[in-house]
Amino acid sequence: MLIPVENPPANADKVDMLVATTRAPSETPGVVFNGERGNGLSFANVVVSIPPNRQVGSIQWPTQAPGDPAREFAVTSLSNVQRADVGKWLATTGKRRVLIFVHGFNTRFDGAVFFFAQFVHDMNASLAPVMFSWPSRGSALDYVYDRESTNFSRSDLAYVLRAAASSPKVDEVVVLAHSMGAWLTMEALRQLALEQGRIPAKISNVILASPDLDVDVFRRQVVEMGEKRPDITIFVSRNDRALGLSSFIAGGVTRVGAVDLSQEPYRSQLEAARGITVLDLTALQSGDPLNHGKFANTPEAVQLLGNRMVAGQTISEGEGGGNGAVAAQAVGNTVGAVVAAPILIFSAGMRN
Repeated sequence: MLIPVENPPANADKVDMLVATTRAPSETPGVVFNGERGNGLSFANVVVSIPPNRQVGSIQWPTQAPGDPAREFAVTSLSNVQRADVGKWLATTGKRRVLIFVHGFNTRFDGAVFFFAQFVHDMNASLAPVMFSWPSRGSALDYVYDRESTNFSRSDLAYVLRAAASSPKVDEVVVLAHSMGAWLTMEALRQLALEQGRIPAKISNVILASPDLDVDVFRRQVVEMGEKRPDITIFVSRNDRALGLSSFIAGGVTRVGAVDLSQEPYRSQLEAARGITVLDLTALQSGDPLNHGKFANTPEAVQLLGNRMVAGQTISEGEGGGNGAVAAQAVGNTVGAVVAAPILIFSAGMRN
């Protein structure tokens, strides 16, 4: 439930985010947007208070609305934003780099807000946070509905990406997509490439975390984006139980987020890839029983991303020793070493 607290602490850490959504507005207090499909694209400004003395990667969910900001995540401000004022919001952040987050399957609106706030805060990078929230009913039984909702939202995400990239106050756009949101993101980027002849140059990096994305479809999407596409970073985990179920539903086709890089044809395909970096998080221990959110709820992964983004680097730059990451240029040199390394980085391609 997203009900602003009446007296937020003045000294608490806060995440001030812009939300773009294709969800339908809700009349239920605190729900704001439900899981049904709206009539158009809506925008809101949400400010989340982060409690002190918490572990990186954790979320202290409110036990009841509006939440106690001294020990729980809480909303301190929530207001509608007109489409014409989106550029003004980007300008007032004072940040020249934008992070656009696209959530995954089985996600309620409030869950997406707190999840993104946690990740942005823990990453501690100077980026303007923008969340794109598509209509998910927040139920494991509504997989097909959610999947169709991503198709429903494709053009609207393309609009948000284009708007951010066209702002004179923005120098760089990084896109982070989780789970089923990766399908939506890749489709929106492909649409931009087909409509405009290329993806806007300001969209420099696309990060796909545990992507619930057919591996054959992914290859086709990358090709159709053209040569002048962003660098792509993929977080994979072979013990991702959620993607195991998704693969079963999809007729046994491997999901990109669960590829085994030690096996063909993935080894050879990655060696031949250009501008694609894969981070294998299989060895990371996570509090998530499904192992589906390691990129955000394990300190090692969050800090690796944060350090790279603070420095304005792609994930594969500055490789080696830091943050427990092990890197290599050829997959064959590192396959099997994942047991000894919390994060294994495969960077087989060069920038386009």
